[in-house]
Amino acid sequence: MKLEIGNFYVKDVVFGDSTSYQDGILTLNKQEALQVVREDEHITDADIVLAKPGDPIRITPVKEAIEPRCKVSGGTLFPGVLNKLVPAGSGRTHALKGTSVLAVGKYWGGFQDGLIDMSGPGANQTQFSSLINICLVADTDEEFERHEQQKKNKALRWAGMRLAEYIGNCVKSQEPEELEVYELPPLNQREARVTELPGVVYVMQLQSQMIESGHNALFYGWDSNRMVPTLIHPNELLDGAVISGSFMPCSSKISTYQHANNPTIKNLLKEHGKTINFLGVILSNLNVKLEEKTRSAMQVRQIATSLGAQGAIVCEEGYGNPDADFIAVINELEDAGIKTVGITNECTGRDGRSQSLVDLSDKADAIVSTGNVSQLLKLPPMEVVIGSLIALARDGNSGGWEGSVKEDGSIEMENNGFFCSDANTGAHYKTVIEY
Repeated sequence: MKLEIGNFYVKDVVFGDSTSYQDGILTLNKQEALQVVREDEHITDADIVLAKPGDPIRITPVKEAIEPRCKVSGGTLFPGVLNKLVPAGSGRTHALKGTSVLAVGKYWGGFQDGLIDMSGPGANQTQFSSLINICLVADTDEEFERHEQQKKNKALRWAGMRLAEYIGNCVKSQEPEELEVYELPPLNQREARVTELPGVVYVMQLQSQMIESGHNALFYGWDSNRMVPTLIHPNELLDGAVISGSFMPCSSKISTYQHANNPTIKNLLKEHGKTINFLGVILSNLNVKLEEKTRSAMQVRQIATSLGAQGAIVCEEGYGNPDADFIAVINELEDAGIKTVGITNECTGRDGRSQSLVDLSDKADAIVSTGNVSQLLKLPPMEVVIGSLIALARDGNSGGWEGSVKEDGSIEMENNGFFCSDANTGAHYKTVIEY
């Protein structure tokens, strides 16, 4: 399975007569782009606003982030979700780097919606402040929202994907500025020198705790709540086989943008054949019932041991109840003699003194922390707000509460409500300080 990702590095985004890319400048025809957005009859109002690094802009409520891409050969973009269900991870995909499409609502859809500051102290909380953000600010009809849209915000998220593909198509026939090649041979076709290296697996625990379909992360369009751990090729994840769910307090979410740009997987592929034998990705999930947690942990162990893994990295999406799944998997892998490193955020309280995870184990002795969800922050007013601050004051954000928004527009809130700020895929520099 060979995947080529052709990169185009965007220096600026502007509006113009036609959607095109030339010499680092991405030009958008706003009206044409909005026609793509309005293909869903439930989108009643929509606009596209640009937010650039350093701008005095606050964006909220953010529901999803997608990198503008197009599939040049070897499949479709977002297979099984936006397009035909075919295998991902082969052929060529073109990507507009340094920019993202943000699905931004005019109202809060629940505690999983987040906030991004493009400047000031809040900009340090999330990687998205360093990107040029193409903000799709949209609303849906009231009846649809009442019956179908609750929490999952499907119409807005799908509109964001359509917009990302529309924008990405402008570089479909161009030669990329950089070409990344990802190729991982089948296990039985690897050289002896590679098979002698330590075998390592990457375990991705997708958020899947909602019983109602549509709230959870999707694998080729399949609700991850309804799956058991599955071995996949890392290229599939880098090529859009996984779509972010809408359920999870926002700092702990992994957006679709982050799945497709997972730095941990890219580093494992880079080290393959040098220091490790990368065996593949075990796509797992997070559950509610103890029996479900146990089943998934057992299956992760079964796959890892069958592959002959000697090391593992476990990435958890979320915190709280999912910590039990996270520790259960680490325990199973360690019991099988597989040295395991976990990547997760912590919930240690504002003073940093609370127990960091809901469940703990002596076997979980190698943990990479990506931050404290309860970190308290005070944010100055911003000149421009894209979206709406109103519902943040009504406890619509997992990091906010009534009174979070002050009369002057300043905000007091927890890191919990920043959009995908804990970046458990390894895309951000945040961590915790140990005293």
